[in-house]
Amino acid sequence: VQLQASGGGLVQPGGSLRLSCTASGNIFSSMDMAWYRQAPGKQREFVAVIFSGGYTSYTGSVKGRFTVSRDNAKNTLYLQMNSLKPDDTAIYYCKSAFGLANYWGQGTQVTVSS
Repeated sequence: VQLQASGGGLVQPGGSLRLSCTASGNIFSSMDMAWYRQAPGKQREFVAVIFSGGYTSYTGSVKGRFTVSRDNAKNTLYLQMNSLKPDDTAIYYCKSAFGLANYWGQGTQVTVSS
């Protein structure tokens, strides 16, 4: 499985971005999909997950601002990010899990700055 993340960029505080992550192969609908991020000088941290059955979960700092979703027909994972803050600045990575196998995308940079 190969994952390709896109949609990052520079945005002002309070702005919005939508990240996408497209997966190869034909097992996307069976995979649990997640977003992680890594800020400069910090460890990679969990942001949000959407399980194959559609259940979602978020880290506390993004609840109410970020929405994770998926389109199984397009093999694509999304992260809608609203009310962005400078603390959201990071490289965002998508991750898929299927059985014991985990796959990571290459990351997309999100910078929140005025």
